[in-house]
Amino acid sequence: MHNSKIYSVLQYFDKIEQNRLRKYIVSPYFNKNEALIQLFERLVRDINRPNGIELTKEKTWSELYADKPYDDVRFRKLCSDLLKLVEGFLAQEEYQKDSMHQANFLMEAVIKRKLSKLFQTCINTSNRLSKKYPFRAAEYFHHQYKFQSSRYALLAFETQRTQKSNIEEIIQHLDKFYLGEKLKLTCDMLSRKALGAHDYQNLFIEEITEYLSKLPIDDAPPVEIYYQSYLTYTQPEKQEHYFKLKKLIQEHGDSFPSDELETLYGSLQNYCIKKVNQNRSMTFLKESFDLYKELLKKQILLTDGELSPWQFKNIVFNSLRLSEFEWTENFIKEYKPKLPAKSRESAVSFNLARLRFYQKNYEEVISLLSKVEYEDISYNLGSKTMLLATYYETDEIEPLYSLMDSFRAFIRRKKEKLPKRRIDNYLQLINFVKKLTKIRPGDA
Repeated sequence: MHNSKIYSVLQYFDKIEQNRLRKYIVSPYFNKNEALIQLFERLVRDINRPNGIELTKEKTWSELYADKPYDDVRFRKLCSDLLKLVEGFLAQEEYQKDSMHQANFLMEAVIKRKLSKLFQTCINTSNRLSKKYPFRAAEYFHHQYKFQSSRYALLAFETQRTQKSNIEEIIQHLDKFYLGEKLKLTCDMLSRKALGAHDYQNLFIEEITEYLSKLPIDDAPPVEIYYQSYLTYTQPEKQEHYFKLKKLIQEHGDSFPSDELETLYGSLQNYCIKKVNQNRSMTFLKESFDLYKELLKKQILLTDGELSPWQFKNIVFNSLRLSEFEWTENFIKEYKPKLPAKSRESAVSFNLARLRFYQKNYEEVISLLSKVEYEDISYNLGSKTMLLATYYETDEIEPLYSLMDSFRAFIRRKKEKLPKRRIDNYLQLINFVKKLTKIRPGDA
């Protein structure tokens, strides 16, 4: 049972979510099969109080149907039905969170049933929710498009040809949603294309951007922001696009959900990184550092109170390149508790080792790297690279040559998991370090 899909899914639920799911499953509106309730309770009991003993399908069946022989087909059907209930619960949870979505569905139901006494109530509710809606991302304009379309149907404008209708508002909201979403996906496409992974077909983008270049679009933040983001990808030599995008994000950032806002800041970071890699620009290295501080201040990088180890590592690396040693030390101490417990010690040891390397405290680098768990290939490669540099800086030639041999063998073993460009970079690093060891002292 522990390897079954339903068991694996239920393991993701904490106690509070289990209680909400229980109320959903025992509701006769959603479920009338008592066996599904019993199966749910049995699986949750095992998840909450694991005793190390494998819960088998046969044992579970015997607890549900003591007087019947095990029927594999029927048991699989039972698990499948429970999984469908869980999926329904997850969808219901998301539906409950979006009041505007609910209002639009209500309007559709009222229209289908021709419940004329509810027409004005629905319109008033949708108007009120629209004004209170916290975000103005592209999804907002989609809601508005749906609302205005339903309002058009409610007020029977299609049969009242002489009256002024709201069809213009419908079109405007549809345009803003389409343009915002189109540009958002185009920016994602350009970001992926820059990695050299795939090529993509993207119809009408030239016509759209040509159109937007001639029109004021400041009444639709997602359109304006993603258009400016598009320009940073397509005209990277014009730095004014970056600074305008940064200004727009700072002005309208509160109009976007946190995950989308993090992506927008990510586009600014990508631009900075590209500039730094191209010409070692200290201006954009500092820009990147300031962006990270802004993200931390606004808590945008935290997901359920946790900071990703990869973001943690990127922030440390960025600050060290600016020799912000004291800030880095304080950052590591402050955000250590916010790292996921599973990877916390490795992340802290690795990043402290990097700080000590920049401070030329090489003995502590070696000590700290010995505490890093190497299950993750990224930590493994990063640690080997840092150790290579440490041995070189301390003239530890024998362990350096031993490490170069094992490092090269490791890369070749992992070549299926690494992009060719990264493999080439690491192999070149090893080759150049080897050449450096052969330079005679005093040879400039």
